Amino acid sequence: MKLPRTIRLDASDSFVFAHAAAPGEWAVTGAFLFVDADVASLPTKERVAFRSGFLGIDSFGFSTLAVVSEAGDEVEAATELLARRFVERLGAPDVATALPAAREEIAFAASLCDHPVGTLLALQRVMENGEIRERYRTLTPRGDRPRDGFRAFDFFETDDEPAEEVDLLALMKDKP
Repeated sequence: MKLPRTIRLDASDSFVFAHAAAPGEWAVTGAFLFVDADVASLPTKERVAFRSGFLGIDSFGFSTLAVVSEAGDEVEAATELLARRFVERLGAPDVATALPAAREEIAFAASLCDHPVGTLLALQRVMENGEIRERYRTLTPRGDRPRDGFRAFDFFETDDEPAEEVDLLALMKDKP
């Protein structure tokens, strides 16, 4: 069985979310955290979590991306941990009562992983007519890249001077 794990390609999650997940945590979508939320009135970082965050099971922190990973024997442990988090963080009466909901969340997360191991998952969440709608995208490394790393950017050293410069302050002054 495959499940999503949180991943960080850069440090941005620690800036955009109130609480960022650690890299490598098993993840679920976390939409259940926003079922009764007035999204428009959420603080900025919580709105970002609503719009694009996977929920790390261990920390209940958010990650912009998740990576499809083999879970094997760890599925049941992840499910039990999620049930414990439902008790500790969301007020479920006990783990036995929380287990069916945790199993449902894990099963849904697994359904997103019908892709090769190493595929990155991104989500977009919106509130439409009072209902949460989620869309998912996959990102895969280019064929000429080694599978041991997913790089969003390449940097090249150069002695060339930039061809043009942009004056951001002047642009800000010109805005209507």
